[in-house]
Amino acid sequence: NTNKKLIMKGDYDYLKLLNISCVRIMKYDYLIVGSGLFGAIFAYEANKKGKKVLVVDKRPNVGGNIYTENIDGINVHKYGAHIFHTSNKEIWDYINQFAEFNRYTNAPVARYKNELYNMPFNMNTFNKLWGVVTPEEAKQKIEKEKNEAGIKEPKNLEEQAISLVGKTIYEKLVKGYTEKQWGKRATELPSFIIKRLPVRFIYDNNYFNDIYQGIPIGGYTQIIEKMLDGIEVRLSCDYFENKEELENIAEKIIFTGPIDKYYGYKFGELEYRSLRFETEELDVENYQGNAVVNYTEYEVPYTRIIEHKHFEYGPSLGKIAGGKTAQKTIITKEYPDKWIQGKEPYYTMNDEKNTSLYSKYKELADKDSKVIFGGRLGQYKYFDMDKVIIEALKCVKEELK
Repeated sequence: NTNKKLIMKGDYDYLKLLNISCVRIMKYDYLIVGSGLFGAIFAYEANKKGKKVLVVDKRPNVGGNIYTENIDGINVHKYGAHIFHTSNKEIWDYINQFAEFNRYTNAPVARYKNELYNMPFNMNTFNKLWGVVTPEEAKQKIEKEKNEAGIKEPKNLEEQAISLVGKTIYEKLVKGYTEKQWGKRATELPSFIIKRLPVRFIYDNNYFNDIYQGIPIGGYTQIIEKMLDGIEVRLSCDYFENKEELENIAEKIIFTGPIDKYYGYKFGELEYRSLRFETEELDVENYQGNAVVNYTEYEVPYTRIIEHKHFEYGPSLGKIAGGKTAQKTIITKEYPDKWIQGKEPYYTMNDEKNTSLYSKYKELADKDSKVIFGGRLGQYKYFDMDKVIIEALKCVKEELK
């Protein structure tokens, strides 16, 4: 009976051409949908415990959004900049078993018109804005602006931001960037989006407070490749386009795509913000002098420019393998984009409306013994990379007891 014949990988495409349907192509313990960090970690840990795993990904490469591609000796972050940071030594040690990390420190620069400011807001920023030198002078300046605004009960994001840092910082470094990111004017955005704005009264441009920080030497893709070594992976394989084959191929599914899409948008669409990237290779050795430059003017359509070589070269700028000099550079302009079905969802919109909608899908998922949802889309929450690892290892511990 060909419908129930067990066949080996590689035969499926042939049978598909002959229009022969197979109930069981191969039997797996877990089908993992998505080869990003969450899916790859689960696959790696399950494989170590002797579980039979199949990983599928709709993209032609592994790695999800942390995928990096080496172009002319430069590791390009294809889906936006990713800087690993954590204060959890266990998580730092875990990720370091797959790659050696450099000592990159995230110190973005904000550009407003032709003025450049250090981020996050610190004494270097305040000195450039007002000429103040001491922390006390900076505090007085910010408090004066907050008092002048007189906002006691912020009604929108604009009022909330001004009540936290004053008008000058808000107008130059917050307003335009935030409006581009959300696709709405700040006066139309709810105040709860900005609960706090970090202000540091020290001369320190390190964006993160975490103890451990860096970029893997050689890029992120190698990490995922090592995790998936020896595991069957099918690329350019969209779960939804191959659902008939895949839905009964394994005992359980680890699903890292959008939870609402998995359930056919039963309760309606969750909202996201998307991104669009424009990448250029330039015939200059050093374009902007920093890995990340944020553009805070609303009139500039992109939110930031990434110069990828600066993530890894640091003091030895321009040096690639063998000590040769990279005479070119690669930059990426990042444009916030409205999300519609068919576009890549990057940022979850965790407002009251969407949180309420997600809770309905979560309730459905909790009753579903066939599937486990993971990652930012499966759990509808923005995660830094260290938090993804924590969630994935938690899932492994609970599932593979």
